[in-house]
Amino acid sequence: MSAAILAIGTEITRGEIVNTNASWLADTLVGLGLEVTAMEAIPDDKAQIVATLRRLSTEHQLILCTGGLGPTTDDMTSECVATLLGVPLVRDAASLEAIRERMARFGRTMATSNEKQADFPQGAQVLENRKGTAPGFGVSIGKARAFFMPGVPREMKTMFTESVSPELSPLVTDAIVQIRVKTFGMPESSVNDRLSGVESEHDVALAYRAHFPEIEVKVVARGADRTATEKRARAAADAVIERLGPDVVYGEGAITFPEAIGELLQAAGLRLGTAESCTGGLVAEVITERGGASAFFDGAIVSYANHVKTSRLGVSKELLAAHGAVSAETARAMAQGALDALGVDVAVATTGIAGPTGGSSEKPVGLVHFAVADHKGVSDRQMRFPGSREQVRKLSAFAVLALLRNVLRNGHDA
Repeated sequence: MSAAILAIGTEITRGEIVNTNASWLADTLVGLGLEVTAMEAIPDDKAQIVATLRRLSTEHQLILCTGGLGPTTDDMTSECVATLLGVPLVRDAASLEAIRERMARFGRTMATSNEKQADFPQGAQVLENRKGTAPGFGVSIGKARAFFMPGVPREMKTMFTESVSPELSPLVTDAIVQIRVKTFGMPESSVNDRLSGVESEHDVALAYRAHFPEIEVKVVARGADRTATEKRARAAADAVIERLGPDVVYGEGAITFPEAIGELLQAAGLRLGTAESCTGGLVAEVITERGGASAFFDGAIVSYANHVKTSRLGVSKELLAAHGAVSAETARAMAQGALDALGVDVAVATTGIAGPTGGSSEKPVGLVHFAVADHKGVSDRQMRFPGSREQVRKLSAFAVLALLRNVLRNGHDA
């Protein structure tokens, strides 16, 4: 089974928006046991849309297309598919009424331009859109089954999950089992070297995805028997975890590094606070990026200036004068001060020189001190991170979370 993913939209080909739909669909299809062998993006051009769909239908058994289902004149996917199939567009009364009702719920009157969103190639299978006004549809083009969905990610994901995914199971022949092992703290090249031989030993394929600053190892097994394939994938994933070790591997699947930290805090019944200088609140941001952080996170003090370190965190002026704001002593004092200031069980602190200016021979750009404090003690580290200001700040945020993870698992330094 060969699948192709096609994105239609001039805003994509011009680089005005990032095509996140394609990566989500590809990852989801692999999880279902389907192989994606082509991924394309084309502009809103009738001739190119028709030609591309015609070509893809001869090369693949499944086509998933996003975009071009809106109310404006450059939304022409339905019209192009009808042209390709040699059938007329037919207005679907149920879809038209659903669009009208959705707009009425939000206090809007349906414009004439919205009516075209209820037009589909004759004989098409209409796909409900519960999150927006543009229904999708499915048709057969040559030997391929093709599904057309909106370009808005949340609309597309809901439509795929509810309407498209259930129809794909009969298309799966061989089983494809994928296990995603999540890591942080080891360079991609080192991860690769550590895992040398795993593929041949377990008859699997390993793929690496760098999502800065994390590395994801995908273990993919293929076979006719799903149970046997799952066992091979599991054995290979266990080998990956053993070789990389618990200090590097923090979870599996879709979990993020901050979410893994949150799970540890919740399991221990601890509340977290942050005291941030060079990260400027980024640690708090990544912790709260996904829902559920209120179960373990209380708040942050962004103490960018020294007087805030002194007045809000209780860092003494004498300490700052003796060691400077970028020092282990200041990082430790910030973390300890945050315990009292925020009334939490554990606190993390960052202070450093993110750049691109402000460094010196003694304290160069990229130097960061970070610390973790609780009522049992305090631990600190220092690193010099390479890269841009954005990269230094992101690495700093993840590094202090890694130190927090180590303290939660193993306690403070001896």
